Amino acid sequence: MPPRKKKSERDIEKSYPIKSFVDKLRRLADSLEQGKRFRIQVDGERISIPPNAVINIEHEREGLNEEVEFQLKWSIDK
Repeated sequence: MPPRKKKSERDIEKSYPIKSFVDKLRRLADSLEQGKRFRIQVDGERISIPPNAVINIEHEREGLNEEVEFQLKWSIDK
């Protein structure tokens, strides 16, 4: 098997219309419940999230602004 090509670092924040965001959340929830890999494309790059990814929710508050982030973290197999 040929070695995997190293992916470049990136930090993308992408906004979606509510319907599109809800559709993605539903697909994610279905994948998690079924213990399956979740595949999504973000800003042109396809991402495959394994079923054993660590999931956390982060809340931030700064002045009058608040933010909630749903995060999925995993290591890339070599």
